[in-house]
Amino acid sequence: MTTTTRPDEFLSAETRDFYRDAMTVFNRAGVPFLVGGAYALQRYTGIERHTKDFDVFVRAEDSGAALDALRDAGFATELTFPHWLGKAYQGDNFVDVIFSSGNGVGRVDDEWFANAVDGEVLGMAARLCPVEEVIWQKAFIQERERFDGADIMHLIHARSDDLDWSRLLRRFGSHWRVLLGHLVVFGYVYPGERHRVPEWVMNDLLVRLQGEVGASTQTGHLCQGTLLSREQYLIDIERWGYDDARREPKGPMTDDAIDHWTRAIQEHPSPAPK
Repeated sequence: MTTTTRPDEFLSAETRDFYRDAMTVFNRAGVPFLVGGAYALQRYTGIERHTKDFDVFVRAEDSGAALDALRDAGFATELTFPHWLGKAYQGDNFVDVIFSSGNGVGRVDDEWFANAVDGEVLGMAARLCPVEEVIWQKAFIQERERFDGADIMHLIHARSDDLDWSRLLRRFGSHWRVLLGHLVVFGYVYPGERHRVPEWVMNDLLVRLQGEVGASTQTGHLCQGTLLSREQYLIDIERWGYDDARREPKGPMTDDAIDHWTRAIQEHPSPAPK
C-alpha cells in the first residue's frame, strides 16, 4: 500500500521543482535512491518538520554515479565528505546525497533498499528509508547543537508494533549500548508505554550489560564518544591520549576522513542526515 507523504507547504515552487528534478534525474539514470529526512519522519510519525533541505540516500557504490548524473543534468555538485556525503546545487537550493553517516558507521547497503517503503514525495512516487535504518543513524547524532533523541522516541512510539527488532539489534552490533541507552530513555519519556519495547529486546540487552559489569573489555585506552559527536570528545583524543574509535583498522574511517570531518566543524556545524 502506498502512503502519501505531504510536500512541505513552506517550500517555494522553485525549490519543489528542484527536488522533483533531482528525483527525475535519478530515475532516468537508473540510480536507485531512497528519500529520508523530514519526509521519512513524517511517513513514520506524522510529525511535519519544515526544512529547506532534501536528503537522498544511495548505496555507497552508487554515490559516484548519482553525483555524475546530477552534474550531467546541469546541477553543480561536490563530494563534500568522501566518506559519506555529496551535494548538488542550483542557486540556493541543494540536495544531500548520503551514502553513509558522518561517523562512518551507518553505511547505506542493500538492506536499506530491501526494507524501504513505498510513498509519495512532492507528488512523485518514491521509496523512503526504512524506519530501522533511520533509528540506527539518528541514534549516533548526539552533538551539542543537535541531538536526535526525541526523533527516536517518536519513531519507537509510532512504529514499535511493526519494527523489525531483530534487524535493529543486528544493525547496532557492537554498539548495542547506544541502542540500550535510547530504550532506557524511552521508558522514562513514556512511563505508560514501556510495553512498546518488547520484553525480549530489553532482556537481551540487559543480559549483555550484566555480562560486562566488572569485566575487562580489553579495548585499551579507547574513546567511542567520537562516534556520537565529532567535536565534543576531541579533547579525549588530542589531550588525554585516548584512541579514536573511528580510526581504521578497528573503526570505519581513515585518518584523512577524520581530519577532513574535523576541519569542517566550523563550516558545517550540523551533521546530516535529518
